[in-house]
Amino acid sequence: MATPDSCDVAHGVVRPDAGTRTLVAVFATAVAEHLLRYGADVGYHVLLLEPERARVGHSSAEVVAHLPAGIAGADVVVTDHHRADLGPVLRDVLKASPRWVGVMGNPRHAAPHIEALRGLGVDQALIDSVHRPIGLNIGSRTPAEIAIATLAGLIADRNGKPGGFEF
Repeated sequence: MATPDSCDVAHGVVRPDAGTRTLVAVFATAVAEHLLRYGADVGYHVLLLEPERARVGHSSAEVVAHLPAGIAGADVVVTDHHRADLGPVLRDVLKASPRWVGVMGNPRHAAPHIEALRGLGVDQALIDSVHRPIGLNIGSRTPAEIAIATLAGLIADRNGKPGGFEF
């Protein structure tokens, strides 16, 4: 298959390959809504995993209370690290064999998911596979900026490029 001409890319002739990648945002937050909207724009099949349906307002994505079968290989972003159900939800996500899992959070603060997962008996290797912080280090402050930085990092990681998640 020929490489698309850069003009075709710039003018929108080349569309993202929809349906081959899945992005799951965990918990209904402002960041999740931006992440899912922009994720769909770049070709992800998008899902919002929110166990408490009452927390979901309008969502541009399919909303699920539990991970559906066939989620292996997905990119998963936990958008709220303060939730009481963080441990059990993240444990179930890790059991589903996603390609990549990250939890939002400031790298200067303790990562609450670590103790939550240890308390549930999750294997340390699985705990260590969870990325935190997430996104490119661009100084993001708003939900939209955090979503953009996160998607840029996921695209770089998926494509084997050095944009990555190093701080």
